[in-house]
Amino acid sequence: MVYAENILICIAVPLAIALMFLRGAVRRFDFAFLSGMVTCLLAAYIGGFFAQVSGMGAENVSIFLSPIIEEIMKLLPVLFYLSLYEPKDTELLQAAVGIGAGFATFENCCYVLSNGAQNLSYVLIRGSAVGVMHLVSMVALALGLHLLKRYKVFTFSGIMGALSLAVTFHATYNLLVSEPGVSTYIGYALPILFALILYAQTHRYIERGE
Repeated sequence: MVYAENILICIAVPLAIALMFLRGAVRRFDFAFLSGMVTCLLAAYIGGFFAQVSGMGAENVSIFLSPIIEEIMKLLPVLFYLSLYEPKDTELLQAAVGIGAGFATFENCCYVLSNGAQNLSYVLIRGSAVGVMHLVSMVALALGLHLLKRYKVFTFSGIMGALSLAVTFHATYNLLVSEPGVSTYIGYALPILFALILYAQTHRYIERGE
């Protein structure tokens, strides 16, 4: 049995202490990373509850429930950050990347400790496919919020539209890898492919300010 709370404490305590010695962008990223790990644990609690209530199998939960719950949970700290501050576009992106990376790292740690790390291909898939998927969904969400701010349509419906992009990408990945075969390999390749595409978009819209 893997005690996720104990794993969180083990990883989070050094990062929390590091906050005392960090300033600026590095400190924001560290805090966002911590927030992502806590969000992952809370999402696991909520997902487990709804899985029990709905009576769905593990595969249906991963396709229909997990993308919605996890992406909503990752959105909440971003909205909290936006409500307290008026971050620049780069700061918003850094926060989203930190949350996505923290979420993916904590989830991967729990899965590896639960299933072992003897199988190198499994570990590579967890890191380069599943882990990157969480990061990509957060970058897409940050870009969506950035566009809402730019065109002054930062409304509830606009936020839900940006959230739907992240949920759709997450659900598509889970659906593709749910069945063995060609679709699985396509699913494994999607996160890296979209990471490269989104890198070009962030460079265009945020770093250059176009």
